Amino acid sequence: MKIKDNYKVRSIAGENLIVEQGKSQADMTKVISLNSTALLLWNSLSGRDFTLSDAADVLVQHFGIDRSMAETDVKHWAEKLQECGIID
Repeated sequence: MKIKDNYKVRSIAGENLIVEQGKSQADMTKVISLNSTALLLWNSLSGRDFTLSDAADVLVQHFGIDRSMAETDVKHWAEKLQECGIID
């Protein structure tokens, strides 16, 4: 899977928001805010193809958490981004 190139994270009013580039007007009914863990995944995986295993590796290495917990967390993260059409 891959995060689509036309989506970027911007810090707006202290929040990390995903915005779609190339549109003259933002659709503010579809605001997606990233917490610090989601932002870590985004920054670590943007611009390249990755698997859920790759994403879980990021969490295990950064937080030292159990592999199964990391896999559960990244599956939820990826599902939400897929629902929004941000990753393929």
